[in-house]
Amino acid sequence: MQDFPLTITTIMRYGAGVFGDASVSTWTGDGTRRRTYGEVGERAARLAGALRGLGVDGDQRVATFMWNNTEHLEAYLAVPSMGAVLHTLNLRLFPDQLVYIANHAEDRVVITDGSLIPLLAPVLARLETVRHVVVVGEGDTAPLEGAGKELHDYEELLAAAPAAFEWPEIDERSAAAMCYTSGTTGNPKGVVYSHRSAYLHSMSTCTGNAMGLSASDVVLPVVPMFHANAWGLPYAAVMAGAPLVMPDRFLQAEPLVRLIEAERPTIAGAVPTIWSDVLRHAKEHGSDLTSLRLVPCGGSAVPESLMRGFEDIGVRIVQAWGMTETSPVASVAHPPAGAADEDAWRARVSQGRVLAGLEMRIVGDGDVVLPNDGEAVGEVEIRGPWITGAYHLDEDPAKFHDGWLRTGDVGTLSPDGYLVLTDRAKDVIKSGGEWISSVELENHLMAHPDVVEAAVVGVPDDRWQERPLASVVLREGAETTAAELREFLAGRVAKWQVPERWTFITEVPKTSVGKFDKKVLRRRYADGDLEVRHAD
Repeated sequence: MQDFPLTITTIMRYGAGVFGDASVSTWTGDGTRRRTYGEVGERAARLAGALRGLGVDGDQRVATFMWNNTEHLEAYLAVPSMGAVLHTLNLRLFPDQLVYIANHAEDRVVITDGSLIPLLAPVLARLETVRHVVVVGEGDTAPLEGAGKELHDYEELLAAAPAAFEWPEIDERSAAAMCYTSGTTGNPKGVVYSHRSAYLHSMSTCTGNAMGLSASDVVLPVVPMFHANAWGLPYAAVMAGAPLVMPDRFLQAEPLVRLIEAERPTIAGAVPTIWSDVLRHAKEHGSDLTSLRLVPCGGSAVPESLMRGFEDIGVRIVQAWGMTETSPVASVAHPPAGAADEDAWRARVSQGRVLAGLEMRIVGDGDVVLPNDGEAVGEVEIRGPWITGAYHLDEDPAKFHDGWLRTGDVGTLSPDGYLVLTDRAKDVIKSGGEWISSVELENHLMAHPDVVEAAVVGVPDDRWQERPLASVVLREGAETTAAELREFLAGRVAKWQVPERWTFITEVPKTSVGKFDKKVLRRRYADGDLEVRHAD
C-alpha cells in the first residue's frame, strides 16, 4: 500500500475539491451569510499565505479567540495544513487562566472576532509571546492599541495574499491543534492533537456507530469550536462533504430554534443545558425541530427526561461520552440491534459502547482490572490512536497507567460493552462506607416536572462522614418543596441515598464548557452562602 499521510490537509483538499459546492453558513441573527467549501478552501490558502507573511513557520502556535463561524473554520483548515498548530482559546475562561494558557502554549498570533475585543483587550499586554492580533469582522480596535502587538484586519490580509498556497508535506504524527482542559482543579493542561489523531477521529465520527455523517447531512455544531474542537464535528463534516451551519454568538434557545427552523440541519451537537433550554422554548412555541435526525449530546450526563422530552417532538438525542484528552468522542450510546422499549432505553441512558479503534477497561484498587460484568465499579481507563499520551509541557504521571489514560470517571462495563458512569472520581459520595452516585440522583431529580436543573455534591456529616446535598433549580412559578422531592426520590433510589440537605438556587454554577461546577457549590456550602433546608 502507498504510504499516504493522514493529515488535515487531506481533509481540506477533499472537502474543498470533491464537495466544493457544499455550503458553510454563518447565522447573523436575522439570516445567514454563505460560502462554499471551494471558497473556504481558497480563503484558507490565502490565510496560510498571510500568516506566513507574519512570520509563522514551523510548529508555531496560532490562537483563535472566536465564535463558531466560517472564518473560524478557515483557521481550522489553514493553520494545521501550513504546518503550524491551531490553539483554540476558551473565551469563557477567567482572565488569569486565559493568560496562563496563551503563555504556556507560546501563542505567536491571535485571530479574534471583533465582537470579542472587549474580552481580549484587558489581557492582551500580558500575552508574552503574542506578536500579532488579527481582527475578524467589525469591532472597535482602539482598546487593543498600546499593548505592544501589531494589529491587522482579517479581510485585508486575505485580499493581499495569493489565492494559492504551497501546502507542505506534513508528518501525520506532528502537532495539528491543541486545546486545554477546563482546569477544574489547578491550572488547565494542554492536550495536543496530531494530524493522524484528528483524521482518525473524523473517520470514526462518520461511522454509523458514532454519528453516521454523510454528504446528505447538514451539521450544526452548537458546542463551541474552542471546546475540544467542537467534538470534531467541523473536520468530520468537511471529510463527509456535509454542509455546515454555524451559530456564531447566537447560542440562546430562541435564536437557535429559529436557526434550526430556517436551515434545517440534520445533526446538531451541544451540552444538555443548551438542549434543555431549546426543548422548553420549542414546546412553548410549537417549534418544528424535526429536521434533526440525530442530536449528539454530552459534556455531562444526559438526563433520561431530556431524551424522552425530545422524543415527544420527534427528535432523537444520543448520548456521547469523551473528554478533551480523547479528542473527544470515545463512545456513543446507540441501543443494540433489535432492542425495544425499556431494553433500548437502558442502553440509551448509558455512555454507550467504545468506538472501533479504542479500548476501554475498568480498574479497581491496586490497579486491578475488573470484569466487564455490569456490576464491578472502578475507574475508566482508555487507550487508542486519538487518546492523549501526555500533556503539553506538564508532567502528570498520575493520569497515565501502563499505556492507558486514567479518565477520572467511575463506572461499570457490561458484558456487551456498554459503559455506565456512576460519577466522577472526585464527585462520588461515600456515606457510611457505601457509595452514592451523584449523577444518578441528579438524573432522577431532573425527571421531576418542576425541576429545571439539579446538582448533588457530598458534604461533611458527623455521623456518616459524608452525605448528599441537593441543589435544585425549579421552573418559574413552581413551589415544590424539599419534602416533596424526597418523596419523589424515595421510589427511585434506596432510601438511605435520599438527601436530607436541600438548597433551592436560581442557577447551577457551570464551568467554561457548560458542565456543572460542583467545586463552587462545595465552596458556597462551606462558606455558609447557601440557604440549606433539612428534610429528614
